[in-house]
Amino acid sequence: MTLPLSGKHVAVLLGGPSSEREVSLVSGRECADALERLGAKVSRVDAGRDLAAVLERLKPDVVFNALHGEWGEDGCVQGILETFGCAYTHSGVLASALAMDKAKAKAVLAAAGVVVPGGGLFNRFEAARDHVMAPPYVVKPNAEGSSVGVFLVFEGANSPPQALAEPSWTYGEEVMVEPYIAGKELAVAVMGEKDGPRALAVTDIVSSTGFYDYDAKYSEGGSVHVLPAPISEDARDRAMRMAELAHVALGCRGVTRSDFRYDDINDLLVLLEVNTQPGMTPTSLVPEQAAHEGIGFDQLVLWITEDAYARAAGGSAE
Repeated sequence: MTLPLSGKHVAVLLGGPSSEREVSLVSGRECADALERLGAKVSRVDAGRDLAAVLERLKPDVVFNALHGEWGEDGCVQGILETFGCAYTHSGVLASALAMDKAKAKAVLAAAGVVVPGGGLFNRFEAARDHVMAPPYVVKPNAEGSSVGVFLVFEGANSPPQALAEPSWTYGEEVMVEPYIAGKELAVAVMGEKDGPRALAVTDIVSSTGFYDYDAKYSEGGSVHVLPAPISEDARDRAMRMAELAHVALGCRGVTRSDFRYDDINDLLVLLEVNTQPGMTPTSLVPEQAAHEGIGFDQLVLWITEDAYARAAGGSAE
């Protein structure tokens, strides 16, 4: 029996230098294993600054980008891959850079009609010195993912997070400060198909710690994913349409995941961010939603890989 990727050489990029390295190692391992089951010759590449030289030596047919966070997800690696001239998975240079920059992404999404939180960018020392908005609010790095470096400042807090001013802070000089929106944490996966993006489902994420932080996302038992989310049909449809609109507005390709807050008491649905290279770990949301729609993990990995081939064949860089 001929397997779908027989004769294809796929380089899987994993690990990398970002704060999300450990998650990427797991995502990359799971995807590499699936690609081998699909018949591909797989080269696992712990991506470093010598990536261009490594790819020149390997000469893969396609690159499966399983990196997360800074450098691997923000347009930098995508630029290397464009220069290398190889087919690669997920979004291109512009969409990757735009989605990673929360402030710029919010401006584009708002202009497209997507509901986003208020707030703005502040110098981290300014945000540590005094409340820059009335609590409750959220402080987060402007260009990180996986809820790294995020703080909740609740009503009655005497001071803002002092960690923002510490020398150990490595998440940039500007932080995004947004009003805290009470309610549900929702996520919607989108597959960017030829006839338009397709939202898969809506998941309600219930964190065991009360906040969907890094540990809640990736630790076993850190959160419970309720699929489909127990929300009204109208709210579900709005979340799915908004995720599709965001995918298009940012110019994304392949698979994305949009994260929302939903104040179900006041029926307020707000899109927080779009992840252009969502996790593919055993606890990740996108594979769960795909399975809910009848798409197994190997089938999802195959679709992502073949989508990269199809774009390369069409000659489109963005």
